[in-house]
Amino acid sequence: MVERFPLGQLVATPRALEALRESKETALQFLRRHAQGDWGEVCKEDRRANDRALQDGERLLSAYRTARGTRLWVITEADRSSTCILLPEEY
Repeated sequence: MVERFPLGQLVATPRALEALRESKETALQFLRRHAQGDWGEVCKEDRRANDRALQDGERLLSAYRTARGTRLWVITEADRSSTCILLPEEY
């Protein structure tokens, strides 16, 4: 896996972990996509913001859906100290 940026400490909310269990998926597949710069289902503006953030060191946001349709966000902090998987309503 070629990471475009460091993920830092990996954390997830209990509700996000439950959504992953229900869909029989792992956090790793979403973290891989995020780390490779596949931002998932974000709008054009957020996609551009992420691409700029790779250069400027700002926060990175990806949005995905589990196999059961639950929306997940993956957010890497600006200082790249941590990455969190959460549901959008938990932000």
